[in-house]
Amino acid sequence: MSPSMRKLSLVLVGALFGVGLTLTHGVFADRNHDADLEALPLDKLRTFTDVFSHIKDNYVEEVDDQELLEHAIRGMLEGLDPHSAYLDEEQFRELRIGTSGEFGGLGIEVNMDNGAVRVVSPIDDTPASRAGIEAGDLIIRLDEESVDGMSLNDAVQIMRGEPGTSITLTVVRDGRDEPFEVEIERDIIEVRSVTSRMLEDGYGYLRVAHFQSNTQQALDREIRKLHEENGGDLRGVVLDLRNNPGGVLNAAVSVSDTFLDDGLIVYTDGRIGEAKMRYNARSGDALNGAPMVVLVNRGSASASEIVAGALQDHQRALVVGSQTFGKGSVQTIQDLRDGSALKLTTARYYTPEGRSIQAKGIMPDVRTDGVELTRVDRDERGGESDLARHLMNIEGAADEVEEDDGPAIDEDDYDLYVGLSLLKGLSILGQR
Repeated sequence: MSPSMRKLSLVLVGALFGVGLTLTHGVFADRNHDADLEALPLDKLRTFTDVFSHIKDNYVEEVDDQELLEHAIRGMLEGLDPHSAYLDEEQFRELRIGTSGEFGGLGIEVNMDNGAVRVVSPIDDTPASRAGIEAGDLIIRLDEESVDGMSLNDAVQIMRGEPGTSITLTVVRDGRDEPFEVEIERDIIEVRSVTSRMLEDGYGYLRVAHFQSNTQQALDREIRKLHEENGGDLRGVVLDLRNNPGGVLNAAVSVSDTFLDDGLIVYTDGRIGEAKMRYNARSGDALNGAPMVVLVNRGSASASEIVAGALQDHQRALVVGSQTFGKGSVQTIQDLRDGSALKLTTARYYTPEGRSIQAKGIMPDVRTDGVELTRVDRDERGGESDLARHLMNIEGAADEVEEDDGPAIDEDDYDLYVGLSLLKGLSILGQR
């Protein structure tokens, strides 16, 4: 290991800087240091020192050495991929705050996309989601300041702030001809990882909004709650991972394991041995084999894709919705000697059947792209029993049928409606 790096490192599979860490040790092996030195591109390093000297001597304003070197380091990493970055002390502190589950801000997960800030997903029940921010939105201005030329870290810093203060986002959205402004008041963002409710008798709903260090405990608690409300085993469950941007890798593995009896969950592959990991399920299924449907959309990223891919490959669940985000890489956070940190992409992860999610995502078994659910009035034409002089049923008059208000689903949630319908079909087929 380079002498400038300590033994502690962190692994990140969230969709954004600031989301999802888990501790590992010795991620980077100590390779032959002398061989590395011999392989250094000395000509290019001389060019670097020439450029450094020219800037120091001739730039229109005096520039601090440390500032120049930080710019060089940032450029090295940001030129690799959208997720590798250099974090100074303040940014490293913000990263840890972002994983605590409570911080001041808007409640959106973002990354950089060709000079604009792209929304990966709004977090449930936050100022951003209430203001109507959607996955896929491009933010081009923060108040009066263009994001063109900003780093992701700078944009995140501006959007975070004291609860009660406001910021105006200028947004570009597919399907709208002109950019539009959205004013959002910052608030304390408290991310509740797992929620649940009964959709109707026998059928439960589990929503995982984020993969945090406490997600498994919360999931276990909500599953017990559903069993209690149902008075026994469930006939089926909808697992909602829509707009879930990812988080802690171990949490994604653990959630997958909750519904699998055995087999591979996910594996990672990189250049060094420590980046090659395999995660397997242990015996035991919390739903005792009851059918499952997993809901995903474009805002489902990283750890969400690990869960959806594992359950899909094992044919444990039907995946319903739209193609997912496609973040299939793993970042390692390495703290440096001066209190800063290096966030470096070190591996890709793969589903049990060897599918790479990177830039492709998970394709649902049942696609619902662009379809909406609307409630219509009952058909007033009636049926046979409404016709004059109709024949009576040989078993006598039918019992009065009670009105059914339908399942506990929002009128515009077509994906959930389809998911529940499929779940009922799977349950019936299983009984037969």
